[in-house]
Order: sequence, then structure tokens, then C-alpha cells
Amino acid sequence: MLTASRVAPRFLRAGVDAADHRFSSTLAQRFAAPCLACNNNVYSQKRSMSEKVRGHVVGIDLGTTNSCVAIMEGKSAKVLENAEGARTTPSVIAFTAEGERLAGMPAKRQAVTNSENTLYATKRLIGRRFDDPEVKKDMKTVSYKIVKASNGDAWVDARGKLYSPSQIGAFVLMKMKETAENYLGTSLKNAVVTVPAYFNDSQRQATKDAGQIAGLNVLRVINEPTAAALAYGMDKAEDKLIAVYDLGGGTFDISVLEIQKGVFEVKSTNGDTMLGGEDFDNVLLNYLVDSFKKDQGIDLTKDNMAVQRLREAAEKAKVELSSSLQTDINLPYLTMDQSGPKHMNMKLTRSKFESLVDDLIKRTIGPSQKALQDAEVKKSDIGEVLLVGGMSRMPKVS
Repeated sequence: MLTASRVAPRFLRAGVDAADHRFSSTLAQRFAAPCLACNNNVYSQKRSMSEKVRGHVVGIDLGTTNSCVAIMEGKSAKVLENAEGARTTPSVIAFTAEGERLAGMPAKRQAVTNSENTLYATKRLIGRRFDDPEVKKDMKTVSYKIVKASNGDAWVDARGKLYSPSQIGAFVLMKMKETAENYLGTSLKNAVVTVPAYFNDSQRQATKDAGQIAGLNVLRVINEPTAAALAYGMDKAEDKLIAVYDLGGGTFDISVLEIQKGVFEVKSTNGDTMLGGEDFDNVLLNYLVDSFKKDQGIDLTKDNMAVQRLREAAEKAKVELSSSLQTDINLPYLTMDQSGPKHMNMKLTRSKFESLVDDLIKRTIGPSQKALQDAEVKKSDIGEVLLVGGMSRMPKVS
């Protein structure tokens, strides 16, 4: 794991406060500098340098697990609450039997009874081909169908209709747009959207396409590590080298940045676009399935409703174990056989969970070392390390 001479506690506290102590993206304030730049018409993309940006500009973190939207109020970024009163919105889209499309928490709530038509973590499919080995891996873990589009890309199937990952991302962005418009009391067009630093050109373009489908003018896609550094005020810090370790819901990024007189230069970036909280959830889910089979002799993998309940329990346990040494997993009436209903009641310790996901944590070491190597710096040269993303709150990671 990447270590540095010092991990500044004030930055770690800022990250926790920004996300309300929840395992959601810590990008609550990432948009401060990007949005301020746009609102002050210093948007720096060459093709737009002479154009004046009119109207409000929002910053949107389109996350794998959760998304959020922020606006500038004066010189501060304000993360907006959605209709449910939360500052983060699950990046989940569902299609009901009545033909209704649900987004955010309403979609997540009904996942247990409609798992095949509830789409989550589709950001991991953005810009990917169906034949991609990582897509094949995902097909084994998600509850919905991933299919091959006519152009060979990985799409999803819900209620017999095919959707591209960009379309699903657009539905999430529409929810973010709606949240911002409800707060502003006016229509909204302009947005800055974050993307993992390790996204390729195809994935970045697909993210822009999602914004366009949602009716947004995406002024810029900004790398998440750079946005995090800006949000934590690193542009006002003394000249130094910093590393941004971003382990989120679906992707891992490590970036080495050099700050000189408030100007950022990305020295190197590396990562894994298929490593994040979803993988931690899946490891724990498989452990729970195996434990139940050992105790009760019943294989739950064929029971979609039971698997979805286990998935939600795994995510909840993961969150609780970041602040507790032990948690209880209680799922009454999980399934039934000829002898009657079967329940799950087990204890899970932090040490057990850490041993289960140890290989996943170790997968962040290689990209971190490669980032240092590409930047031609040593660990001792790094002045600060910013821990970003929900999974960075796991004690073994931090």
C-alpha cells in the first residue's frame, strides 16, 4: 500500500465530514474550484475560452454507488439535498412492471422484489465491450442481464428493453439535474462532471454522452483526484508533491500531483477501473452464501430475492465495521424448505472481514507503486496523501 511521510489528519477529517460518515463518495466539495471557475467564466478548455458561460453551473459526481450534485454559493460549494433529504443519491435505476422508471432511493428500496430490473454499478460498463474479460466477471455478480449490443458494446436488459450504460448514467444525471432545479427554482443546462482519472477516451466520451442525453451541457469532465485536491484547498497549500488515493464504489485511482504556486501538474496516474466497494460487497456476499449453505444445506444463489437481501446486508455490515469491531447480520425468513422458514443470524468481526478482502486491498499496491515509478518520485518525496472514496474509511485501508 502507498505510504507517505505524513497523512494529514485535517484532510482525513474533511473527507469524513463531507460525506456525513457514510460509505458514499467523498466528493461533496470536489466541485468548488471547477464550478467557481465556470461561474467566473474562466473555463479553460481551448474551444470555449472565448465563450461566455451563461446561467448556473453545477458540479456532479456521477459515482458507481452514489452520486451527488453541488452548486457554488459565494466562494463555498453547497451539496444539495435530494427529495428524500439526503445529500447523496444511490446510482440505481429500476423499471417496474407498470412501466414506471425509478431513480435513486426509490429504486434501491424495491430491489429485493425486482432485482432483475434494478440496475446498479452500471458505471463500470461505460465504454466497455461485451467481450471485455472484466464485463464477463461482472455478469457473474450482478442481478440484471448484461447483453451484447449490435455494435459489440456491453448494454443492459430491463423488462425486455436494451439500454446503454450511457443511458442509465443519463437517468441518474436527470435525477441530479432535477435535484438542482428544485433548489434553484429554474431550469439548468451547464454542468461539470467528474470521472475516474484512469478512464480512457471512450469512457470519457460515454460520460459526456450521458450528460447530453440528460439534457446537460457538460462543460468539462474533470478527473476525480484533481477535483478532490482542489476541494481540500490544496491549490492554496505550499509547493509540494501530493498523492490522491481514491478507492470508491467501483473504481480505484491513484494520482501523483505536483503543486507549484497554486498550479496543479499531474505527474502520473494509475488505477483499476474494476476495483471498488462493489467488489468488497461481492466478496462478503459470497461468504454469507457459503456460510448459509454450510449451516442449512441450502444454496441461495438461485433465489434472487434472498441474494438481494444478502447483498444489502453485506453493504450494511461493511459500513458498520468501519466504526465497530463486530456487527450482527440478522435476516429472518431468508428462505424456506420443506421443514419451514430459514433465518440467518450470525456475527461478523472486523478482523474476519479484513481477512476476506485482503486480496482486494493488496490490488491497490501495484498501481500505487507504478504511479510513483511513472512520476519518478520516491515515497519519501510525497508531502501529503489524500484518502478519498467510501472504501478509504475502512480502517485497514486508511
